[in-house]
Amino acid sequence: MAKMSKENNGNGNLHIAMCPWFAFGHITSFLHLANKLAEKGNKISFFLPTKTKLKFVSHNHHPHLIDLIPITVPAVDGLPIGAETTADVSDSNRHLIMSAVERIPETIDTHLSNLKPDFVFFDFAEWVPKIARKHQIKSVFYSTVYLSTVAYLLPQPRNLPINCFTEEELKQPPPGYPMPSIRLQAHEARSLANSSKTVFGGEEKSLTLLERVEVAFKECDAIGVKTCREMEGTYCDYVEKHLKKPVLLAGPVVPQLPDDELDENFKTWLQGFGKDTVLYCALGSESSLAIHQFQELVLGLELTGMPFLAALKLPDDCLTLESALPDGFAERTKGRGIVHIGWVQQHLILQHPSVGCFITHCGAGSLSEAMVTNCQLVMLPLVVDQSVNARMMSFDLKLGLEIQKRDEDGFFTKEALCKAVMIVMDTQNILGKQLKTNHTKWKEFLLKQGVEDAYITAFIHSLQRLLTSC
Repeated sequence: MAKMSKENNGNGNLHIAMCPWFAFGHITSFLHLANKLAEKGNKISFFLPTKTKLKFVSHNHHPHLIDLIPITVPAVDGLPIGAETTADVSDSNRHLIMSAVERIPETIDTHLSNLKPDFVFFDFAEWVPKIARKHQIKSVFYSTVYLSTVAYLLPQPRNLPINCFTEEELKQPPPGYPMPSIRLQAHEARSLANSSKTVFGGEEKSLTLLERVEVAFKECDAIGVKTCREMEGTYCDYVEKHLKKPVLLAGPVVPQLPDDELDENFKTWLQGFGKDTVLYCALGSESSLAIHQFQELVLGLELTGMPFLAALKLPDDCLTLESALPDGFAERTKGRGIVHIGWVQQHLILQHPSVGCFITHCGAGSLSEAMVTNCQLVMLPLVVDQSVNARMMSFDLKLGLEIQKRDEDGFFTKEALCKAVMIVMDTQNILGKQLKTNHTKWKEFLLKQGVEDAYITAFIHSLQRLLTSC
């Protein structure tokens, strides 16, 4: 039975619970949306790990409407004590975070039973829709990746079960894909084919990550995504056609600056350089580089001759930053280069006037933050969704340049990194000038008065209609 109609005015009325995957990029993306919905007077109950909550308090711009609800991450064999998110474990142990998440359905069930929201937004926790139906709550899969990636990975157009994807099959986009020039390199297709067969989480469920997403798509009531029709309209139509589910576009969801200020040490250091002269490099909380690639990266930053700030994860086999850096690197770059291990205030760094170039892993959240700044984009994708993102940015939108890698194994050199940076920073270069022009065009569109408000209002209207449907 449908719930009673909510007033269809795009303001107030809705109560939405949010249950993102326990990774910083996912939590951040959900919280950006929560802020936009709360601006319209809607209430949000936001589930996130207990200690991690402290890092996001300053990003909650409507604490009277957004309740950050701490969730205790259960102990799991092999999971370090105190680990709560993918940032707290090595790449090879991310499945342990999923194993822990598999143990919280009862906790989420209790919260939903007590809160009685209209909707629950989720992503990787494929069991959420079943609990939601039990309490007559609508479930929305909120994608933290672009629709271009969702479309590339759909099994339906390929007429293959998702666990039968092969390397050769995945090098090509599926039939009818809106941008046929977007393809995966051999190493990317091989990695995706392997992951499509690798259990992600507890052995008792025996589900891969892609299978979890496939189940989530099948069981949810709708799919929400942070994107615009102007950017991904053809992908939206493609996904709706094959999933036979409504795809609700939330628009650009431009992040607001957090309420805190940039760390004084970074602020003071950045102020020592001129406008648009500093390289900022960050590759997300999910993945780390092997030590030989970590060293090529920092040597590439050094080779540019430009000041740089790199926020990275240590390679898995290194215990200290000193052991990871090339010999003599710290002495040669002293004063003009910082390599920081761990989390930083990325949004504030990207907004700093001294930062002119962003070397990014192409996570959707990072790209969204960068597109509304003056930072030129150099792209170094590390996993498959990031690779599709990078190619959409370079082929579709033409506002960034990807660092060249070897097709077979994905190896990149310091020279390749330096070359990409030099091109995007040289506005006298034809390509560099084109990239800057296109970046400016998209920035102006995303920040254009009324664009975001229209999308968020339409998004809320769509939710209200969904709420009254059978």
